Amino acid sequence: MRISSYAIVDTTESIDVELRPTRELGILQRVLVLGFCALLIFAVLAFGAVDEWATFVLEAGAALLFLVWAGEKFVSKKIELSKNPLYLPAFLFFGLIVAQITLRRSAYGYVTKYEALQYVSYGIVLLIGAESVREEGARKIFALVMIAFGAFYAFFALAQQLTSNGKIFWVHSPQFHGSIYGSYVNHNHYAGLMEMLVPIPFVLSMGHLLRGGKRALVGFCTVLMASTIFLSGSRGGMLAFVLEMVFFAALTLGKKQSPRRALGSVAVCVLILALLVFLGKGQVVGRLGDLSPGIRLDISRDSLRMFFKRPIGGWGLGTFPTVYPSYRSFYTNLFVNEAHNDYAQLLVETGLVGFGLMLWFLVRLYRHGLPTSRRWEFKWDGAVSLAGLLGCTGILLHSFVDFNLQIPANAAMFYALCGLAASRPLAESSIPRRSPAIGKAGIGGRTPSDSGGWLARPHN
Repeated sequence: MRISSYAIVDTTESIDVELRPTRELGILQRVLVLGFCALLIFAVLAFGAVDEWATFVLEAGAALLFLVWAGEKFVSKKIELSKNPLYLPAFLFFGLIVAQITLRRSAYGYVTKYEALQYVSYGIVLLIGAESVREEGARKIFALVMIAFGAFYAFFALAQQLTSNGKIFWVHSPQFHGSIYGSYVNHNHYAGLMEMLVPIPFVLSMGHLLRGGKRALVGFCTVLMASTIFLSGSRGGMLAFVLEMVFFAALTLGKKQSPRRALGSVAVCVLILALLVFLGKGQVVGRLGDLSPGIRLDISRDSLRMFFKRPIGGWGLGTFPTVYPSYRSFYTNLFVNEAHNDYAQLLVETGLVGFGLMLWFLVRLYRHGLPTSRRWEFKWDGAVSLAGLLGCTGILLHSFVDFNLQIPANAAMFYALCGLAASRPLAESSIPRRSPAIGKAGIGGRTPSDSGGWLARPHN
């Protein structure tokens, strides 16, 4: 056998990361990953964790996960944190909340303390996602569990819609009337959750991590989950999903990858429309044209007036429904509990300081998440990072016209995806080992793939 003198041996760190076998997860690590998934799923099924008992269980579960994580670090004698870029802005935002409480700058101190505890639970979710779901095996478990849950949950929501008796799970009557969908009283919040979950099966169906029947099954889960966004009737959810598909296509075409992957988003949309027509629900698409601002624009204008009264530090986290009646510019016998615009509410409650920290958080999210997502076709870390970025993009757009991030279940899912998207893969943080060369040439050359990774290619 003759070995070509033109063969190339690449000993870069990227190859070492590719060739290194995936380390088996320890028992505590598996407990952390599965507990992390279970906590997020519980919050969704517990009516979005908006009731006091469900909020308490979410906070207690997060605290328990933190203790398990700390115990795992103590047992492994590796008490260290990764250099996640989101930690600093998140910690400074918590400092702002503490300042509002200690300096008595909150219009309702008790509510701000209550919201501070919720924010701590979100911070723990961010921490666990960034620290304990970094390895390939952990990210694979997370992705598959979320796909399975998302598909079954979408099927349940569809079945409940077709056989609705006005109760959640057919047995629970909500305290306040609303447009029930899934386990949420508000259909917009169901759509917000699905916006964050759909990108996971979608990205996997477009990549090469799954093949054959598994890939087709994941593609079916994508269509099922995305269809329920349209069937729920949420206009913000529909537009957010379309933006996610456009964002994915832009990233794919921007890297000069195969047009097949960019056209995949179009194919998913076509299949969704076909399913809607088959179910006789094609009329929901017509709701896209009914975008009259209505009362939400009035609330946003009133929010600006509230902001100008306390522009620096805000009125206090969670105090919007307490302060708003004094600034309301229209008559209603309804209780306005949220601003129906997460950005306006954040500006009112935390002022320019909190709003600036939020913008810094998002800039760091995309700046550090996009490089990892380039490996999405062949690596689980890249696929989960890209799916996380797509999900965050959808919910951030939807937040302009709704208050998804005021719902504990959706907020926890958002921070979990942020932690996953911005964290560096564990393999990149370890010391690289170089692959041995065979003389001055190898049997096969390596060529960079479109995803930024490396693929073996036989040399003729």
